[in-house]
Amino acid sequence: MSNGFHIVVCGSLVPDPLQTLQPVMGASGLPELKSEMMLPSVLDPWAGHALFEAAHLAAKTPESKVWLVSAGPKARLQQLMMTLAQKVPFELVALDGSASGFTDASSVAKSLSEAIEGIAGLDRSRMLLFGGCASASRDAGATMQIVGERLSIHDQFLAVDELDVENDGSLRILERIEGGQYLESVCEGPPAMLGWATGTLPEPKNNPQVGMMNMRTIMPALQRAQSVSVGAGDSTFASVEVPQQRRETRIVKDLPADEIARELVEWIRS
Repeated sequence: MSNGFHIVVCGSLVPDPLQTLQPVMGASGLPELKSEMMLPSVLDPWAGHALFEAAHLAAKTPESKVWLVSAGPKARLQQLMMTLAQKVPFELVALDGSASGFTDASSVAKSLSEAIEGIAGLDRSRMLLFGGCASASRDAGATMQIVGERLSIHDQFLAVDELDVENDGSLRILERIEGGQYLESVCEGPPAMLGWATGTLPEPKNNPQVGMMNMRTIMPALQRAQSVSVGAGDSTFASVEVPQQRRETRIVKDLPADEIARELVEWIRS
């Protein structure tokens, strides 16, 4: 029996954070970003850490394989893959749907889990489900947990920074907790779900050979991408707007700490 892992990474595109993002009410009655289809996109940062950690684990564990399951508008996914394909080896499973931040976590998780269940050759007994512990757009913090539950994966770890495979096949996992400390857990092995924080690996350099190898499967995957309807569930939005910045500065000397704290509390309450 193979000792390799079948690693499924869930991650999609988000608008480039260097762009000006202005929320507006769309024609469908749901919020969207102004000129959203024209905004340049990048891979969600947390999902990026998950993908890079998955590729590193697969490279050092023989007979392992990595899939990237990504939901977003097909045209924008194609643009993203042109750069992402050169980073690490993976096989793309594309879903043609909304990548908006105004979607319901359970709706997104349903589409992702159904796509994962349809992956040919996926051995669920060897499966590690990777994703970001949060998202730069759909920051519900619950999507990966729901995907794991729908796939009957009950060993779940969030805010993971480090994963080591022990000699007996068990997984040693470090999760972030309060106070800058880590919770160390040991899992007997797959299946398991890991929501990554930052990991320990930098972003890989571009490798044209890896890109050429990936594009052989990426383009066919985009062509057969299934259309999915990802909505907002039962949520309704009265309005959307960018939070207003407010700054009030007062310079004083020799003010007691208790007085500073009192003024801060009064300012927050006001």
